[in-house]
Amino acid sequence: MALLVGALGVMGWVGRTAFQPDQASSRWGQWSLLCAVLLAGAGTGFGLTGARAAHFAAQALSPALEGLDLTVTGRIASLPRRTELGERFDLRVETAEWQGQTVALPPRLQLSWYGAAAWGAPPGVQPPGRLGPGLQAGDRWRFTVRLKRPHGNANPHGFDRERWLWEQGIGATGYVRNGPRDPAPQHLGATGWHPLEQARQSVARRISAQIDDGRTAGVLSALVVGEQSAIERQDWDLFRTTGVAHLMSISGLHVTMFAWLATVLVGAGWRRLAGPMPQALLAVPVPLAAGVGGVLLALAYALFSGWGVPSQRTVIMLAVVVGLRLTVRQWPWPLVWLLAMVAVLLLDPWALLQPGFWLSFVAVGILFASDPGRRVSAHAGGATGL
Repeated sequence: MALLVGALGVMGWVGRTAFQPDQASSRWGQWSLLCAVLLAGAGTGFGLTGARAAHFAAQALSPALEGLDLTVTGRIASLPRRTELGERFDLRVETAEWQGQTVALPPRLQLSWYGAAAWGAPPGVQPPGRLGPGLQAGDRWRFTVRLKRPHGNANPHGFDRERWLWEQGIGATGYVRNGPRDPAPQHLGATGWHPLEQARQSVARRISAQIDDGRTAGVLSALVVGEQSAIERQDWDLFRTTGVAHLMSISGLHVTMFAWLATVLVGAGWRRLAGPMPQALLAVPVPLAAGVGGVLLALAYALFSGWGVPSQRTVIMLAVVVGLRLTVRQWPWPLVWLLAMVAVLLLDPWALLQPGFWLSFVAVGILFASDPGRRVSAHAGGATGL
């Protein structure tokens, strides 16, 4: 908080100095303003990130509640994901009790429901190969669960599960107690919450119902709604062997290609209004309609496919580049590049810890800098880099 307050003070000084022509026009004044802006930006970023981290850490699971049988009521807040042993889902907590006493839990949990009961199948029956008629996104349930604080392996260069759960806002993980001596889970009905997750699950089920080949249905579900758990293990092995496994998860490549196609189609459709509605083209030019339409449709696709961090970065970068292009100015490519990076970090400051963040921006920066004339505009450079 001290950094944030200090940064705001520096920004106030910058604003005051900017309106003093004598200081702003001198070389010393310009360098002072630049350093002050950089200092204020860094301080604001550190301050906001620290405040968000402190707020999230304050909601952590109490060690005294680990391993206890807790009665939790909440809503399924994610697309239930199939695992080898059952289903995994995120639960938005409404109430929690232990032996009749109300306890405080993190607002979002990641739970596993083991056994065939997760698919609505009787005991002893193997779960089906595709998504079954079990958990529904948005439904309210009352479970008996056992929780623990997020934990992951500390192997160097391996997957950091704790950081990933932190980014997802998961405060605790656990599983549903559904043994013969445990209270049966209670379905409390459907709700109107999480409509996007409900729509994604509905589309995944339709794909599974319409396509007889389970392997094909799994690949389509992964590409359409981001449901990677629907892909069979043997297919994953094949994709890794052939080097195309990264194409099965929605990434910046998919979102960028979709945005390009959407921009072309929106622009072509908008031009057709020249005959019946010429005033529409005068009010909203084709480049504006195509650019905004492409970004909005790319945003819709990224949301529908799970809104992963790579998709977030791509949508933000596309929005920044399109916005700068529509200002009809020749922005230097380092400014476009840095502005997109700042926008991503404002939304997800933990992206700094991800290799994908650096790979994405370094690759785009190399493409920007490799222009022969070194005069890459936001128009040309944005289209090439993204």
